[in-house]
Formats: sequence, structure tokens, C-alpha cells
Amino acid sequence: MSTLKLGTRGSKLALTQSGQVADAITAATGRPVELVVISTRGDRVTDRPLQEVGGKGLFTKELEDAMLAGEIHFAVHSMKDMPTEDPPGLIIASVPTRVDPRDCLVGSTLAGLREGAVVGTGSIRRSLQLKAARPDLDIRGIRGNVDTRIAKQRSGEYDAIVLAMAGLTRLGLAEVADEAIDAATMIPAVGQGALAVQARRDDAETLAVLEAIHDPRTAACVEAERSFLIGISGGCSVPAAAHAVWEGDQIAITGIYAADGETMKKARLAGDPLHVTAMGRELAKKLK
Repeated sequence: MSTLKLGTRGSKLALTQSGQVADAITAATGRPVELVVISTRGDRVTDRPLQEVGGKGLFTKELEDAMLAGEIHFAVHSMKDMPTEDPPGLIIASVPTRVDPRDCLVGSTLAGLREGAVVGTGSIRRSLQLKAARPDLDIRGIRGNVDTRIAKQRSGEYDAIVLAMAGLTRLGLAEVADEAIDAATMIPAVGQGALAVQARRDDAETLAVLEAIHDPRTAACVEAERSFLIGISGGCSVPAAAHAVWEGDQIAITGIYAADGETMKKARLAGDPLHVTAMGRELAKKLK
């Protein structure tokens, strides 16, 4: 049985989540998987905010080029890093079960932060929602991997930092979080907590293997969220977010949008999971 080559970024988090996907594939199908580390532009440029460097696609392009060249069979990405349109020849072949999609604070709870506390985040979405909850906070930019950001907070550069709970969970660092912020207070990024397993559209053999780790319920929620982002017409420079969950046999999606970058509007829709694409776009239309 031939070994499948899985392309991954070299960060600790990327290697961990790619390793978990590789193990799941081998457990489900018996197929051996080898990790192939590929550096992306997003990994190399760490001194500027993502929206200044190019936003979505920064962490995916080199991996996609390697797939199209036949150097790797598939790649694992954080879903929130994925552009909303598939590149020619490629497809999101599998969406494994999502882990905790919430944002979290490291260093303090939201209520426990002193007045004027310095909070680190590189996300416009997080900044906007933090300001709505605590207008007194001093929000400052931060870049770097999970360990780097935690070290900056521990050194006193920030009173607290905002991270994705999913990243800490996958790294076995969930206990580092002082508070997982309820999604009603801070709506997560589109696709947060989910992974995108990407492959060539014409690679039937690999697509069949990846089907073994696909979770349709997670995929339906992610599709609703990504359709919302398409409707808003935004990448990571647009203050917009959406989070979808199953409620019984329906899917409910809540979204926020700030057309002017400051005034945040919020709305919610629920409906049949067969129509998640239309639901996401309808939510975007409602907020625009």
C-alpha cells in the first residue's frame, strides 16, 4: 500500500494538527501517511499585520502549488486561513470533526482585566468585539506562533492575549486559557476550530481515502459560514464573522459585520441544513 504525502506548514500547531489527521487516516483506512513540511509566505513574514501582507492565502499558496505539481497528495489547513474560492484544480476534499471554535483569553478573564489593560490580538474581528464588551481596553497588535504570543504575555508585554481555543486544545495547552469567551460575546472567525483537507480535484484515489475522515455535520456549519463571507465579500481585512451550530435538526447561524470598520451589526438565522449556502448569503444580505 503506497504512502500518501501530506503537505503541512512547519509551525508546531500545523505539525500537530496534520499529524492528528494523518493518524486518523491510517486508523480508518490502514493507509500510511508521510508529513512533508513546506514553508509559506505567512510563516516567513511575521513583523506586519496579515491584512497588510495579503490576508487569506498567505498560509496556503505554497502548499497548493506543491499539490498541483504532484509533490504532495493533499494538505491540511486551518479552515479560517482558507480563501472562500477553490483554486483551479483543487477542492476541499474533507472536513474533519470540529474542535472548540471559541476564542479565549490567556492572562486574565474578560471581567478580571483592569481598566485600560493591554490586550494583544492581530485580528480586527476580535478587536471590534473586545471593544464592544470592554471599551476601556487598550487593544494592541501581536503576531507570531502560539508559543511566541504566550511568551510575550508572560513577559508582561500584554496583560492578556486572545487566541483560538482550538489551537490550544490541539497542542494540549487548553489549561493555559484563563477564559473561553462565550460565542455570544465574541463570535469566532469563519471556520474557526475546523480543518480543511485539500486535494486535487482529479485525484480520485486520494479523495476516496479522505472521505473516511469527513464529518458532514461540521462541513454543513462551515459551508454556512463561508457562504456568509462570500456574501459579505470579505477577507481578513473586513470586520465580519459568523458561527453556525446545529440546533436539533436545524442549523442556526449568527453573524456580525461592520461596514465602516466600527459600527457592528449582528443578526441570526436558522433553517434547513439542506440550504446552508442560501442561509449564509441571506444572513450577509441582512447585515449589508
